[in-house]
Amino acid sequence: MRTLLTLLCLSVALCAAQENSPQEMKGMNMPGHDMSQMGQDSAGDTDASAHAMHSMEGHMDMGPHMKMTALRPPQPGDAEKAEKIVEVARVVVEKYKDYHVALNENFQIFHPEVPQKQYHFTNYRYALEAAFSFNPEHPTSLLYEKNGDGYRLVGLMYTAPKRFTEEDLNQRIPLSIAQWHEHVNFCKAPEGKRDTLAPHPKFGLRGSIVTKEQCDAAGGEFHPVIFNWMVHLYPNEKTSAEIWSVDRQHAD
Repeated sequence: MRTLLTLLCLSVALCAAQENSPQEMKGMNMPGHDMSQMGQDSAGDTDASAHAMHSMEGHMDMGPHMKMTALRPPQPGDAEKAEKIVEVARVVVEKYKDYHVALNENFQIFHPEVPQKQYHFTNYRYALEAAFSFNPEHPTSLLYEKNGDGYRLVGLMYTAPKRFTEEDLNQRIPLSIAQWHEHVNFCKAPEGKRDTLAPHPKFGLRGSIVTKEQCDAAGGEFHPVIFNWMVHLYPNEKTSAEIWSVDRQHAD
């Protein structure tokens, strides 16, 4: 009876954490957002994941596929709270400066075969934890840049459930300091018509399709919001603006 109860509780927890069902998110794998795709490496997954990585680029003007939290007026204690998170993040960066340490502690390189400006080394246990609580010692992903045959750690990524309100996010990291973002208005291409890596795609997070009506007319599958809330942190930069840089998040 005790074993059955334990399994039931675990099942409920996993359902709560994985807000996107495996069927809903098939072909839209991103680190820390769809753990149902762990261990899969089919050609279709690679193509979709390559799109996801490339779609993170070129968002300097935000555009119709990205939503940012509003920057709030500073409140008493905001700067101190954010600085404590940065201090913890600096310790994390020092710990995982050698990317082999990250690999040995269950961080997995998200599609290393796809050329990227930054490579997400994702810990799926920490991603699950982030669905319920915030621990700055446990980033969903470590952000590395290619450095010769290895990698150089430059930052971290934290995630939060997409159901979160801005007030919920503000409880994790003050919104007067950091701006979280999520990806919106996603039209998944129908089978055989994927063009997300083309110079001027119709589908995906760089696509010209931005409404459900347009997506339905093109035979696609529309998602108002995909993945979870996310924020990048570059703890070794000098100023708060650089540490929580919105422009760098978009460019990366």
